[in-house]
Amino acid sequence: MADRTPTGAGHGRAVVPLVRMAARRRDEEHRAATPLELFFDLCFVVAVAQAGGRLVHAVAEGDPGHGVTGYLFVFFAIYWAWVNFTWFASAYDCDDVPYRIATLVQISGVLVLAAGVPRAFDQADYGVAVLGYLIMRVALTLQWLRAAHNETGAARAAALRFAAGLVVVQLGWVVLLLLPDGAWVWGFVPLAAAELAVPVFAESRHETSWHPHHIAERYGLFTIIVLGETIAAATVAVQSALDESAALDELLPIAAGGLVIVFAAFWIYFAVPIHEYLHSNRQAFFWGYGHYLIFGSAAAIGAGIEVAVEQATHHAHISTLAASLAVTVPTALFMITVWLVHARHFKRGAAQNLVLLVGGLLVLPASFAGHWAVPLTGLIAAGTVAVGVYLAVRGGTGEPAGRATG
Repeated sequence: MADRTPTGAGHGRAVVPLVRMAARRRDEEHRAATPLELFFDLCFVVAVAQAGGRLVHAVAEGDPGHGVTGYLFVFFAIYWAWVNFTWFASAYDCDDVPYRIATLVQISGVLVLAAGVPRAFDQADYGVAVLGYLIMRVALTLQWLRAAHNETGAARAAALRFAAGLVVVQLGWVVLLLLPDGAWVWGFVPLAAAELAVPVFAESRHETSWHPHHIAERYGLFTIIVLGETIAAATVAVQSALDESAALDELLPIAAGGLVIVFAAFWIYFAVPIHEYLHSNRQAFFWGYGHYLIFGSAAAIGAGIEVAVEQATHHAHISTLAASLAVTVPTALFMITVWLVHARHFKRGAAQNLVLLVGGLLVLPASFAGHWAVPLTGLIAAGTVAVGVYLAVRGGTGEPAGRATG
């Protein structure tokens, strides 16, 4: 077999037929996302858009309970499929022919999962979604078995535990699929908890060699993807404003406010050098798992903006307050969870720590501002960024303005 490819494999390098799948070093320099990983992420855009679209439809039709529950279920499947690949790739990416083929198979599974989102959301029919997961899991299990074949000792045992855990939990999903429909209500949460327990179990005696800077970049890129979906929703608002001039005075503030919310969300998330915090699994597990709420709320902001647009154009069967809550609640959740999971590790003093918490809490009363709820939310989010910058500069953190809040 050929020697292992150097750092930066995939960035303009000729792919080799076969290399030894050895663990990458955590201190490897210039470890960055590869084109294959970016391509993998791009395919998740379809699934995120499908989940957001179904949430918009359910909330606009006056069924927020079903919409939010379905969204939480479906988005967990999307998030966890991405997490499984990302952490494996950070530790064992070798970018040879078998690795690329296995990743492309996983991408096919992602697309099948995306195709099954509407059925899962609307009819509680999870057959297609489970099939997509099965395709992804077969490829990923083979990847872990390949890693185990090339490892020894504790590293080999960890890889085997990952493979075994994936098989057992996937069998659980298949069995749940064969049970009556009502079983999903009771079976989803235990199986989701089992999914989250697999990495904890597998790495209990040996930590895989994921790369802090690479992981931070990968999570940042996925954050950009979900915020991009929200930008798309704001674009729909602008288009609707142009097409329905009768409601121009209501739609343009929604479009402008939505854009400001997204800009603020971007600024808040990318304000801290999180790779400096990620030293071991002790920090990484809570941080990585907490991104379920960060990713989910970021994507839900876009769905909320679309709901607000539909309500303003009289296409939604809900009140103005309900439409406003569809924007303010995920915005507040995003701000608070980014502080809890991501940003608080770099805050100095009570004032800096309170910025995002207070900003998130102030967003909720904006729900009662009628048709001005979205632009007011945008102003609060922008004000939160401004206060964070001011406090960081005054506190002498030494960080540039773009990294002085969050």
